[in-house]
Amino acid sequence: MSVFRKNIGRALLNRDKDPFLEQWEIDLTSRKAKEKYSALIDLEKQKEKQNEIEKRVSQYIQANFSFVAIEVETQEKRLELESKIISTISLCDECGPSSKWLGLFSPKEKISESGFWVVNELYKEPLSDEDMQLIKNLVSHAAGINGFLE
Repeated sequence: MSVFRKNIGRALLNRDKDPFLEQWEIDLTSRKAKEKYSALIDLEKQKEKQNEIEKRVSQYIQANFSFVAIEVETQEKRLELESKIISTISLCDECGPSSKWLGLFSPKEKISESGFWVVNELYKEPLSDEDMQLIKNLVSHAAGINGFLE
């Protein structure tokens, strides 16, 4: 599960005051972790509840997000642009979440205060004019290929 989805799940559980939040925080992906926590957690019940929360996270994303994929040739450039996009928005004084944003219920202070589902790359180097032009070109190219702009 991605950190993004994990963070949305945290906020849903915290908003609903669901005691499962404590177990949601436990990473059971490794065999070692499963062995460590198996005496404390009913793994079958854990899996059921986790599937339920995963479904709610998917529903939330489908109802509240839209995405566009742009092709960036190298991983290094993709990571750089991702970092700068996050930083640019986080540095914007006029940008912020609505009063109804689910992230306000996040138990992670950095999420509820920043207005972002991610906490890395906040308040760092923003996009340059050259970066902005590159993104515009990449979006235009993606839109043309996918028929968005016609």
